[in-house]
Amino acid sequence: CQTTGRCVIHDDADAIVQEKMLYADVLVFATPIYYYEMSGQMKTLLDRTNPLFPSDYAFRDIYLLASAADGAESAMDGAVKGLQGWIDCFEKARLKGVVRGVGVTGVGEIQNVPAALKAAYDLGRQA
Repeated sequence: CQTTGRCVIHDDADAIVQEKMLYADVLVFATPIYYYEMSGQMKTLLDRTNPLFPSDYAFRDIYLLASAADGAESAMDGAVKGLQGWIDCFEKARLKGVVRGVGVTGVGEIQNVPAALKAAYDLGRQA
């Protein structure tokens, strides 16, 4: 990087985007909500999907599973809006469903949010 001025990141993003996402029928994103927005890792992955824009991608339906310490479902609105902005770049795709796990601060606490578990189950049956 120092000698060429060109830095290459060697990670799994290319394989995920060009080998997995490109051919998937359905995409499901899951993220914790930090400061009313999706995680940085999810945003970075979305940003690295630029090679998909001109491609003949297979996916049509996209789902978001999100959890937040905040007890209000509106805590996910920023993440939903951000994902919808990404989806809007793909003419054949649509946001099919969102599961909002609110009031979740630790591992396993989603068990205390039966509405979120039922929503995830119902969306899975519809897919």
